[in-house]
Amino acid sequence: MSRQNYVFTSESVSEGHPDKVCDRISDAVLDAFLAEEPEARVACETFATTNRVVIGGEVGLSDQAKLAEYMERIPDIARACIKDIGYEQEKFHHATCEITNLLHEQSAHIAQGVNSSDTKDEGAGDQGIMFGYATNETDALMPAPIQFAHAMLRRLAEVRKSGAEPTLGPDAKSQLSVRYENGKPVGVTQIVLSTQHLDESMTSDDVRAVVEPYILEVLPDGWVTSDTVWHVNPTGKFVIGGPDGDAGLTGRKIIVDTYGGAAPHGGGAFSGKDPTKVDRSAAYAARYLAKNIVAAGLADRATIQLSYAIGVARPLSIYVDTHGTGDVDAAAIEAAIPKVMDLTPRGIRTHLQLNRPIYARTAAYGHFGRQPDADGGFSWERTDLAEALKKAL
Repeated sequence: MSRQNYVFTSESVSEGHPDKVCDRISDAVLDAFLAEEPEARVACETFATTNRVVIGGEVGLSDQAKLAEYMERIPDIARACIKDIGYEQEKFHHATCEITNLLHEQSAHIAQGVNSSDTKDEGAGDQGIMFGYATNETDALMPAPIQFAHAMLRRLAEVRKSGAEPTLGPDAKSQLSVRYENGKPVGVTQIVLSTQHLDESMTSDDVRAVVEPYILEVLPDGWVTSDTVWHVNPTGKFVIGGPDGDAGLTGRKIIVDTYGGAAPHGGGAFSGKDPTKVDRSAAYAARYLAKNIVAAGLADRATIQLSYAIGVARPLSIYVDTHGTGDVDAAAIEAAIPKVMDLTPRGIRTHLQLNRPIYARTAAYGHFGRQPDADGGFSWERTDLAEALKKAL
């Protein structure tokens, strides 16, 4: 029997966090290539530090002339990301930071294992394990701590960018400790918020006065009480932020990107990877399946694991755990999943329509728990498979 009364904590980071700056640039590069060619291959990594951004990895287009043309666009793509995030500080400015592009053509040896041919289906872009998770404790079918840790920072970014709160800077981190009773979230015991501020005279109390109304806006009514402990900029001043304050790297916030530690993680990062890379696409598929299991009322919670081998099309295994909350045997759900969704790399990309430039928007505030967009963004958050799952069972 799992615990029913406990406190669980998750953290989030803003789009201006150094690692998230890198995730955004990597995904913007990916979007640029997918806009040119839906079958483009991209594995893009970004590193950022004081006044410098370095971009490397592998890319592939069928038209070599177009590939050379897009290589020349990379610095402008990076600068546009940095500008949109809001960095115009002396030692990290979108107009003046040095951009080094080290991207090169995809390895032919990797391509031969992944590409389809007359004799084989398109294979997975790498080996690995991927997890998906869903729980009915929030409307988004996400764990409450990570869902609301994201919401806090997203709201602060909105008021910063609108000009309503000009003293806030782009770099920020949040952490939320949520109290559970009878397995359901009921309140917040601790709130941690560290945000960059542009006025050096501001104290921690000054910053709290700015951010508290917006935090209370996004948390459920009654969750914050007089017993809730606040830690706002607990180290004091936070003026130097972003890659000038701390180096950033693509793929270092995989728990922030997923379930805040409430579910397992296979270890693979998402940003900068095209959807032939199952680190990304199969993790999206696993979330989609888990969410639809819960949306169908088959369980209150569901964890799914998928596993793949490089160059092999079909998953090696499918595992379902409903944590004792299921109305249907987990083994029966495992057997039903292949009947309702093709889990080959191409099958996932086709079902979720992943070969589109929809990834830069995923780079901050979580890849899961978002509303599906009209243009196909966050398609893995749809619940359109629920009825098919019930029929298959």
